[in-house]
Amino acid sequence: MLRFAPVLTVILMVGPVLAGLSGTLLPAFGYLPALGGGEWSLAAWRELAAQPGLVISLRLSAVTGLLATLISFVVVMLFCAAWQGTRVFSAIQRVLSPILSIPHAAAAFGLAFLIAPAGWIVRLFAPLAGWDQPPDIVTLQDGGGLALVAGLVIKEIPFLFLMTLGALQQANAGQSQQVALSLGYGRVAGWLKTVLPRIYPQIRLPLFAVLAYSASVVDVAMILGPTTPAPLAVRILHWLSDPDLSMRFMASAASLLQLALVGGQIMLWMAGEKIAGSCGRRWAEGGGRYRRDGVVRLTVAVVSILAAGLILAGIAALAVWSIAGFWRYPDLLPGQFTLKLWLREVAAFAGSLGNSVLIGGAAIMIGIVLVIACLEREGRQLAQPGRGAMWLIYLPLLMPQISFMFGLQVFFGYLGLERTFISVVMAHLVFVLPYMFLSLADPFRSLDERYRHTSLCLGAHPNRVFWQVILPLLTRPVLTALAVGFAVSIGQYLPTLLIGAGRFATITTDAVALAAGNDRRMIGIYGLLQALLPFAGFGLAMLVPAICFRKRRGMRDGL
Repeated sequence: MLRFAPVLTVILMVGPVLAGLSGTLLPAFGYLPALGGGEWSLAAWRELAAQPGLVISLRLSAVTGLLATLISFVVVMLFCAAWQGTRVFSAIQRVLSPILSIPHAAAAFGLAFLIAPAGWIVRLFAPLAGWDQPPDIVTLQDGGGLALVAGLVIKEIPFLFLMTLGALQQANAGQSQQVALSLGYGRVAGWLKTVLPRIYPQIRLPLFAVLAYSASVVDVAMILGPTTPAPLAVRILHWLSDPDLSMRFMASAASLLQLALVGGQIMLWMAGEKIAGSCGRRWAEGGGRYRRDGVVRLTVAVVSILAAGLILAGIAALAVWSIAGFWRYPDLLPGQFTLKLWLREVAAFAGSLGNSVLIGGAAIMIGIVLVIACLEREGRQLAQPGRGAMWLIYLPLLMPQISFMFGLQVFFGYLGLERTFISVVMAHLVFVLPYMFLSLADPFRSLDERYRHTSLCLGAHPNRVFWQVILPLLTRPVLTALAVGFAVSIGQYLPTLLIGAGRFATITTDAVALAAGNDRRMIGIYGLLQALLPFAGFGLAMLVPAICFRKRRGMRDGL
């Protein structure tokens, strides 16, 4: 059965994307008999072009996506260059790793609670500035999308940082840095000249994934982004949710436009790579040592700590608002704390909580079986997939969700699975599988093959070796992959909303729906629950091995 695992995994991961794109392509050109579209036409495109503010929406999506990706990339690279191998680097590594599990929407709500005109940051400076009332300044949903860029940057920095860590280990970056330092180069310049060219090819696909996500994000844009007009992805969602079914044709055309926008941005980034590579080569050959880099090191450390601090402070703000009673401006804390709202809403969010756990649990159970089967087949055949397989793994992450979700909805409709639990789980699986594979692949492949070979030499069947030797040794990485997959599932907004057609309310869909209102206490409850669910998953991933291996000292710290 193992030989079918890679094919089945690709079908479940890439198949829905291709089916969804096909289901979007046809109505974009007027063909969707279920909605009365029986002839090919360009009417949807003409209607789309006539939409007011379309160019502004496109510009917002393009600029915020590129800016967020570029800032995140520069901060991560400079931080690694300035601090790799130091205590500061280790400390930031420990802080950023758990932050990665926080869903984007929860981080966006937390940031909104901090930077709002009546948020914690303004309240902190209000006594000094003499603000008796919240200042009349636009810090949220600004027309330039700066709040949206900030929300994306603080979440993408941890992701790119952890992707870079894996690349650094494979590139022996520490040795290269020591050689550069011994030749008299500054820490930052030496790292950029000797390490960056070798690790960049390994973080290129994650960078493209960040770019695609940032340019097409919906939930974060609904919380932090401008509304008149909104970024293109948000407007597409509104057209898809319109009671007038004829709007689906125009929404499909807009979805393809969103896909073209992301494709164009990736091509633009690739062109920038060539220019940067050419300039970087000349810079490296110039031989400049740039020893005085103290300001750069300090600045990038402050920015990195600020990014992590904003997320943690935002989660704290969500927690405080969820139990806040009367809270007068500009007091830093509420005048009273109460659990009255939690007790009142427990029945309301219990259902959403249950749906989140059930959908996420089903998706990760299917995902872990497929991922382990693929990796075990690799181990038995002593062959690793090539670059093409990596592109397939990243394909769902490189495609804007909004570009194929409607088509996938139509596809499930043809299969008779529309608005079912199975279809929602399958949609989540498309995004859960890549992250689980990336999380488990390195630990699985780095496991010492002598364990397997020794067991086989003792006469054990390969299946017995897997169940009694390999899997117990990989307990901790497997549980971590499950926790990663669960965190990814919890953060899914569009797949739950569009594929489930609103029938499967989760903590994330409820939280984003509250963004349109102004009830901060309710947002605090749902945002906090959204952040805590992934933490619970990672907590179990740490607790279970500690209990199971409490009498096996060598297994406590993992492999």
